[in-house]
Amino acid sequence: MNDFDPSGRLDQRHPLQVFGRPPQGNRQNLVKLAWIGVWLVFLAAPVKDLTDGRHPPGATALGWLGLAVFVACYLTLVFRYTTRITSWTRPRLQLALLLVLATTLAWTLGDNWLGLFVYVSVSAGSILPVRQAAWAIPAITAVLVAVGLRTEDLAEVITSLAVMTLMIGFAMSGVRRLIRTTIQLREARATVAQLAANEERLRLARDLHDLLGHSLSLITLKSELAGRMLPGHPDRAAEQVADIERVSRQALVDVREAVTGYRRPTLPGELAGARTALTAAGIEADVPAQAPDGLPEEREAALAWALREAITNVVRHSDARRCTVALTPRQTLDGPVLELTVEDDGKGTGKIPDGTGAPGNGLKGLAERLTDVGGTLEAAPAARGFTLTARVPLGSAA
Repeated sequence: MNDFDPSGRLDQRHPLQVFGRPPQGNRQNLVKLAWIGVWLVFLAAPVKDLTDGRHPPGATALGWLGLAVFVACYLTLVFRYTTRITSWTRPRLQLALLLVLATTLAWTLGDNWLGLFVYVSVSAGSILPVRQAAWAIPAITAVLVAVGLRTEDLAEVITSLAVMTLMIGFAMSGVRRLIRTTIQLREARATVAQLAANEERLRLARDLHDLLGHSLSLITLKSELAGRMLPGHPDRAAEQVADIERVSRQALVDVREAVTGYRRPTLPGELAGARTALTAAGIEADVPAQAPDGLPEEREAALAWALREAITNVVRHSDARRCTVALTPRQTLDGPVLELTVEDDGKGTGKIPDGTGAPGNGLKGLAERLTDVGGTLEAAPAARGFTLTARVPLGSAA
């Protein structure tokens, strides 16, 4: 199953997204309950002790009641309080109740109930902060040892349950810390995305003000001046109207250039988009993490368009299982070039719509873009799959 939804975002049902979040919906509740409930298998010893009939009926009934309350309290703690705790009063009271129940049941019903302390340790590691868990888990283990010494010797209690209680408790404390770190990272990522969006919004507003503020003020001023001149000096008013037309045309050119700059694709952005698109399509992606610096904007845009078109064709037409993207500086007879190679292991004809060997409209457009910046394009079926190679000059020569 793919980790991404069709929009390229990480699937909300994926474990990387669900991890550290409260369950959403009945399905996630059942999955989490199953993962927690499977560890209740270690309660087999207390259950067997109650079913063997070794205790009087009253003690057996109280044992079943205490075990049911213990399990309900344990499940509530680890199910509700491992992600976010707004009030500590209730979870701490429930943790104290768990410890009291484990101590009482193990003290009165025998050493078969000592395993309850493992669940108390797991609960402490799951919900308590690291500093509190650092002393709470050893304290729970000490109570276990004290209760166990009634019927067992010290070495047997330590080797059978005490070490396990310590290890599992601290392991769950590490898991809790990992969950908290995941939550903090997710919140930090959302904050960074919001700050980036705000910064981009401010930059856009600043650019539009710089582009249009002066031009619109000048158009307003000349319009007022032309209106005053129109009755007595129509020729001078016509000059002002001509200036208004010139200024407005220049403002339109500036806006178009700015919008073109906003829309210009970049290699780092297209590399990230290629990785996301290939993964979303279930294709194993081998895409470089970075692009070379210092490439002129026109040549970078041409390579970025080539990468976008190539990845689109791989996703839509190739039926490939693997796609490799490479950016390699090379030395040729015409000078240094930056070479982009996109290679897949698909059926090899998906990028040529008519199947005759003639390039499609997308490849023709790419070839024209690359030619405009002094580059070249090669695209043809390989021994297995399809290979697209685009080159643009490096340095000052084009």
